[in-house]
Parts: sequence; structure tokens; C-alpha cells
Amino acid sequence: MEVVLKIKSHYLFNAFLIFFVVHATQIGVGVQGFQRIIFQNAHQDAWISVIISGVATNLLVFMIIKTLELYSSTDIYGIHHDLFGLIIGKLLNVSYIFYLIMSFFVVLRNYIEVIQAWIFPELPLWFLSSSMLLLVIYGINSGIRSIVGIAFFSVTLSLWLLIFIAYPMKYANWKQMLPMFEADMISLLKGAYHMTFTVLGYEILYTIYPYVKEKKKVQKFAQLGVVFTTLIYTSLMVVSTVYFSGEQLERTIWATLSLFKVVRLPFIERFEYVAITYWMLIILPNLILYMWSASRGIERIFNIKSKNTIWGISILTIIGIQFFVTRNQVNTLNGVFAKFAFFVVTVYPVILYLFALVKRKLLKKGAS
Repeated sequence: MEVVLKIKSHYLFNAFLIFFVVHATQIGVGVQGFQRIIFQNAHQDAWISVIISGVATNLLVFMIIKTLELYSSTDIYGIHHDLFGLIIGKLLNVSYIFYLIMSFFVVLRNYIEVIQAWIFPELPLWFLSSSMLLLVIYGINSGIRSIVGIAFFSVTLSLWLLIFIAYPMKYANWKQMLPMFEADMISLLKGAYHMTFTVLGYEILYTIYPYVKEKKKVQKFAQLGVVFTTLIYTSLMVVSTVYFSGEQLERTIWATLSLFKVVRLPFIERFEYVAITYWMLIILPNLILYMWSASRGIERIFNIKSKNTIWGISILTIIGIQFFVTRNQVNTLNGVFAKFAFFVVTVYPVILYLFALVKRKLLKKGAS
């Protein structure tokens, strides 16, 4: 396996688009109902947990990019091969590909659950999953620049939805934010821990980094993307806290979608239906980038063409989704995946950065 990748110029894209890639991958299914579980831990101080999670994400993004900057142009697969050798490196690469496929699977299953719960309860799982997968396959086959373009339009064309979050503020009870700073640090950190599933997506930097033109600017735009995501999550947490009572928020599975039920327009009776269907544009970059990263890794390690890999993963996804039908089964899936994801996106980037840094220093000493 080649450690340093030589990407042709027509595959490269400008660094400012990293802002949209990072933000698009972080705003996914988690935003639809993250408030309940955070509130259960930190109560009215849940917004502080969201900010703690955002700051931690900024630090992790910093380490991820610093790890990549130690190499001229490579991805996580090349880094594993360089640091740990052929056998261990391949095992780590396979584990990371498994994580990417699981991320893809969980995002898709959660979005399908929302569609079934709110709009089309009678539509079978295979039909909904197949329809989404056809869009994903089409997007991936369009190439990396088109994928990044989808992320760009996903962000810019969905900003208008934020305007309607202001509607519930007419019924806000700001006393529900009091007393502030009552939660202890353990409760706040538990709330931040449970934000893991919600803020996933920034780890895509590990695979998309070689395709950026101005690599020195990646850090700036990636950090801005995380900050923008944190602002949106914090705002949603505050709005939910002042709109719902504590008991209501602890029972509301999809708090963000429930906020849209307040919206009343003369030409639309149920605005939440519009929001849910439009959410497909928000989910699509998540699915495409996870699938693309996994297929790219399989191609790098096993020399299997991406087109074959994409169809294989899609068929396995359609079969696998049939085993997660009920709400309890989906919750169990989310819980198990969140623990696995916490290690992959929170703990492992620190370990990988330290290994890469130590090796680079040892090489410099050896050369001197």
C-alpha cells in the first residue's frame, strides 16, 4: 500500500469546502432528538454539556489534522500502514472500515425510523432503505468533487429551517433555565459523553484530507465548521429547555422535530412533515461520505474496485436493517454503537496522534 497519495489535480477541491463537509456530517440524525438524553443527565444546564462537547470536538479535530499534517498527503489507511506495519496496520484499517460501515448503517436506520414513525408507518424497511441506497450509490459514483458539492448544498439549502426554530420562542418560559450552574461536573461530563453519537462526522477528515488543495487552510475551516455545529446544537438545546417542561423533554424522543409542530403557515398544515422529508438532503452527505470512505478503504487495502464494494455494502445493509424493527432494537443498536464510536472518534485520535508524533521525533533523532 502506498502511504503518500498522489491525487490528480482534477480530483482536488478548495479548502474552504471543508467547512461544509465537517458541518454537513455532524448535522445528521442525532440533531432530531439529542436533547432528551442530555437533559436527563444535566437538566437545565444541558446547554453547558453541549458546549463542553463542542470544545472537546475542536480539540479532537485539531489532533486529527495535526496527525495528517505529519504526512504530506495521506489518509488514515496510509498512516496505519506506516506506523504499525503490514499486519497490525491492516487489522486497524479493517476495524476502521467496520466503524464507517456501522456509522452508515446506524444513520440510515435512524432516519428510516423517523420516516416510519412520523409519515409512512406502513412502508416496509426494504423499500425505504433501497430508495435511500440508490441515491447514495448515485452520489458516490459522481466522484469526490460532486460529493463535496452535495455537502455544500446540503448546508446552504437547509439553513432556512433554522428560522422556524424561532416559532417556539413565543411560548418560552425562561424560568426553566434556572437555577443555572446547578449540575455538578460529573453530570455535565455525562451529558457531554452522550453527545458523542450526535456530533459524529468530523472523523471523515481522516479520509478526505488528501483531496484538499490548500492543506494549510484545512485546520481553520474544519474548526469553523465544528464551531458552527456547536452553536446550532446549543441553540436547539436552549430552545428545547425553555419550550418543554422538564418532564416533557425527558419523554420527547424527537424534540427538534416536535418543535416544528408549533409552526403554523397558511398554506401548510403540518410543517413537521416538510421538515422530515427535507431532512433527507441533510442526511444524504452523511451516508455518501461514510460509504465513500469505507469503499475507498477497501479499495486501498484489498484492491477491490469501489463499485463492487458499494453494491456489496448496500445489499448487506438492506439485509441487516431487517433485524432492527422495533424501537427497543434501534435503541440497543444506538447504545452499542455510541460506545464503540466514543473510542474511535474520541480516544483513538489522541492515541494515533501521539504514536505519529513520537515516530516523527524518533526519525528526526535518527537522521541527526
